Amino acid sequence: MPNDDDFYHIPCAKLLKYMNTLTFPILRLLVDGKFHSGEAIATELKTSRASVWNALQHAEALGIEVFSVRGRGYKLPQAITLLDEKDIFNAIGEQRAWFNLEVHDHLESTNSYLMKKISYGQAHATCVAANFQSKGRGRRGRNWQAGLGASLTFSLLWRFQSGASALSGLSLAIGVALIRTLHSLGVNQAQLKWPNDVLIGREKLAGILIELQGDMEGPSAAVIGIGINIDLPKSVKQNIDQPVTDLASVMKEVINPNELLGKLLNNLVAVLKIFEQQGFGHVRDEWIKHHAYHQQPVNMLHPDGRETHGIVINVAEDGILLVRTALGDQRFSSGEISLRSVQ
Repeated sequence: MPNDDDFYHIPCAKLLKYMNTLTFPILRLLVDGKFHSGEAIATELKTSRASVWNALQHAEALGIEVFSVRGRGYKLPQAITLLDEKDIFNAIGEQRAWFNLEVHDHLESTNSYLMKKISYGQAHATCVAANFQSKGRGRRGRNWQAGLGASLTFSLLWRFQSGASALSGLSLAIGVALIRTLHSLGVNQAQLKWPNDVLIGREKLAGILIELQGDMEGPSAAVIGIGINIDLPKSVKQNIDQPVTDLASVMKEVINPNELLGKLLNNLVAVLKIFEQQGFGHVRDEWIKHHAYHQQPVNMLHPDGRETHGIVINVAEDGILLVRTALGDQRFSSGEISLRSVQ
């Protein structure tokens, strides 16, 4: 077994089926970005140095980088701030009574976790956030790539009295809440991309994934998954198949993810209450104001490989994208269509 008298990058091990119960307690000791010896960690957690090494090997298997330097101990690549339930509630402020909040050290996917709980009567306005998400999902089957402290990943369960057929434009309304939050933090260059992305320039900063459950006409529930890039390591960016950016690249100050989540949940409540009563149409003009591709030439990529070229005219009150093409004005719903700028 290696010890912290040697220099090495902990080797990738086969992903364990069971979460090592020591992994995140150890990682919490390392969030300051400084070196901690194996002996000091073992003493703090009342365990053995062998157990410390095994737990950190498990962290590496999850994709979390941990380094060891001879004579100094273990460290994370940089200092990070983990999610904390108390800090999030403080950031939410007066609206905290709306939410049932769960903060997990590790989940494969916050969306998958909540989708499984809907049928068991999970409470309305339940927010599930994870410090580390190992199998996060994006739109069109993509993985959401992130590292520990690299992204804010969470899902919000919102129950509607209306059926799923009345929720057209929901992802766009959620985008308005995201833009309000980012602009309040000084990220004024953030823009929206139809139907569910936030961009800085042409680089993706955040994404939305909404999954619905329920009848088309009766009560329904939406699991609203949001991922925001906070500080992506180069190794993560290299594994992403599209241009991306993060808040660390566009903000002068380091963002606290607890403050970010608290502010965003406040804006989500405000937008969702309006959406329930008046639909997307009430925030449509605000969405259009921030659309990166409004009245610009675009390519619409279809699942079967076809492409439709045109100019974005507008967005309808139900969230449908209106595009002027060679065949005339056409309407596009989100579905599996991907929108690309031609500029």
